Amino acid sequence: MRAAMAEKGAPAVAPAPHRRLTLAGSVLGAAIVALDGTVLTIAQPTLQRDLGASFAEVQWTGTGYLIAVASLLVFAGRLGDRYGHQRVFACGMLGFGAASAGIGFAPGVGWVIGLRVAQGVFGALLQPATLGMLRAAFPPDRLAMPIALRTSAIGLAVVAGPLVGGVLVTQLGWRSVFFLNVLPALVMGLAALAVRAPEVRGAPVGGLDLAGAALLAAALAGLVHTLVGIPEHGWTATGVLVLLSTAAAAATFVWHERRAPSPLLPPAVLRSSAVGAALGVLVAASAAMLGAMFVGSYVLQGALGMDPLRTSLTALPGGLAMAVVAPVAGVLLRRWGARPTTVTGAVLLTAGILALSRIGPGSSAVAIGGGFLLLGAGFGAVMVTATAVVVRHAPPEAAGVVGGLQQTALNVGPTLGVAAATTLLPLSDAPGGVAAGPSLLSLAAMSALGALLAARMPRHDSPARDGSPPVRNHEDKDVREP
Repeated sequence: MRAAMAEKGAPAVAPAPHRRLTLAGSVLGAAIVALDGTVLTIAQPTLQRDLGASFAEVQWTGTGYLIAVASLLVFAGRLGDRYGHQRVFACGMLGFGAASAGIGFAPGVGWVIGLRVAQGVFGALLQPATLGMLRAAFPPDRLAMPIALRTSAIGLAVVAGPLVGGVLVTQLGWRSVFFLNVLPALVMGLAALAVRAPEVRGAPVGGLDLAGAALLAAALAGLVHTLVGIPEHGWTATGVLVLLSTAAAAATFVWHERRAPSPLLPPAVLRSSAVGAALGVLVAASAAMLGAMFVGSYVLQGALGMDPLRTSLTALPGGLAMAVVAPVAGVLLRRWGARPTTVTGAVLLTAGILALSRIGPGSSAVAIGGGFLLLGAGFGAVMVTATAVVVRHAPPEAAGVVGGLQQTALNVGPTLGVAAATTLLPLSDAPGGVAAGPSLLSLAAMSALGALLAARMPRHDSPARDGSPPVRNHEDKDVREP
């Protein structure tokens, strides 16, 4: 039976030990990237002071990374589809760890910015690979729980990041937050090189489509650069010009993809209504979630007079709820299906934003914490279910590309949400001069849009199209979930 499957190009189910190693690599890889982003925010003020950097230079330590990673995710996924996700994951982890070490020894802010851009390139390599490896190792009907555990790890990293970063910066200095990633990244990278992994192979991948990759990278880089600049500079003539150039690059990319013999985005992915709906949900939900977190922090500090530490502790229920709800969402996905689970998560997310829109000087800690808890619970459920749909409905030979699309959605969405919230903040008069109402209501509308898009997702997943047999049809012990 397995020989027949191999002749058809269908992937065999990976043995249990390899699935456990793959799951560990995927979870730790995603957590390392999430932790790096959160601790950087804590380290930036001290970094600026120690290196004598300007505010704009310090901002570029984050912006440079974000532009690099967002513009290259899809192409990095294509590299994984062609050369093997585990190999690309190893390269990304080793490079990410080396860049982190370099930043820790950087003599000036220019080196920090350059190495952060390099770190973004390697981060782009490893992030789609974490999903591609799961798609290669697990049968489609067993992907929900591994993705849920990966999401829980991200939630925990978001919670732990500010606390760990604060302790390290206070006790050891800003350089220590970058050394934090070096050892685990090197260990996971070397382990990925040492373990021979059975790769999922479907139809031939074809060429890399370098022209398409360059056009998409230019469009995404322009979009992210424009959106990141809005909170500080607002809508400027330069920003509008860059946005128009971004639209031109995007239009040229679409024209090119329709004529390319081996397009960067395979037609099977573009034709999938399930994948399109799930990606739309991820953009809407991440925009609403991160935008609401931004505005909520602004209100807590501006209207209620909280310091940054107390603000982080007040928002803590959000990250914890995300970590706890993610595995529950994996179970509900198998019982209820994708559509009801995602709609429920989007409704919870919308309710959390509406709850935060009512906070003011007289709000209790329970009411505020409850709003953040709903945010985290809703986003955790949406992220698990939408990601599972994206990964499962992708043909195995395009698992890296759809992993890159999923990560791109989760990078573009937050910048869009923060930009929208910042644009609307001045439109009302709130206590303490903090205008939160219109911005949070607009973010609630984004979340509600995600619920509408979720209605287009499949209620129950159709059988896998790659020939992978469901785990429940196997009698071998080595195909059970870890």
